[in-house]
Amino acid sequence: MNEREHRPLLFLDVDGPLLPFGDRPRHEPSNATADSHLTRLDPRVGPRLAALPCELVWATTWEETANTDIAPRLGLPPLPVVHWPETSGAHEREDTWFGLHWKTRTLVAWADRRPFAWVDDELTDADRDWVSAHHPAPALLHRIASSRGLTHEDFAVLDQWLRAT
Repeated sequence: MNEREHRPLLFLDVDGPLLPFGDRPRHEPSNATADSHLTRLDPRVGPRLAALPCELVWATTWEETANTDIAPRLGLPPLPVVHWPETSGAHEREDTWFGLHWKTRTLVAWADRRPFAWVDDELTDADRDWVSAHHPAPALLHRIASSRGLTHEDFAVLDQWLRAT
């Protein structure tokens, strides 16, 4: 294994953690329109993410668009992207029944036994329990309040967990 394969993954959702839904100060680049939802991106978040001891991975429905619309505004390079399978069938019904987030199974498979942290605004104890039972490596599922996005406290939790893993 190379050094990169030893580093934990950090799965990043966009809507909520990086693009908060609440009354957060807007960071308007000179070429942005005042009503653009992308003005909710805080450019100070990018360097903080890049400084974490992990491999950053987009885990968002934005998929590849996160690399063209989000990463440059945060000062991040293009990141690996999780591509979501079509959801239908037994797993979807089972996940709905148990209250499992629709991303959970895919992220565990994508991690492929590597330690990972996941920041999302829709995580529940059902996801934590399922990951604990189905993923052999350490995992931190960290819920972000969608009204405020990633905060200093969230970065402290992530940094401490990633350094201990």
